[in-house]
Amino acid sequence: MLFDATHFALERALQGSSMRHAALSENIANVNTVGYRRKDVDFHSALQAAMPGGKSAIGSVPFATNVDDAAPVRADGNSVDMDTENAALAQNALEYEALTQVLRARDEIIRTALG
Repeated sequence: MLFDATHFALERALQGSSMRHAALSENIANVNTVGYRRKDVDFHSALQAAMPGGKSAIGSVPFATNVDDAAPVRADGNSVDMDTENAALAQNALEYEALTQVLRARDEIIRTALG
């Protein structure tokens, strides 16, 4: 096989990071929506649990957008904090960029090896 489990995990991490970006963006868009509850995607834990199962487990690991019940709720029922969301969004963007760079480097190594 040309790609190993690590390569598949990196691709799935990109998908999870993309889902997380969408959830965080939705949180920011609903910062003033009465009763809106903060959402997040924990793709790190899902991937970590799937890694021992190899490629098939990694490829089928489900990512889900979940309501963050631990987030403090304001008087209007909203649990979005702009500072928290902006920090999480920035961190996620950096992680996404790092994942793309690692995948790009791995692809270059394969292309070089193939000639």
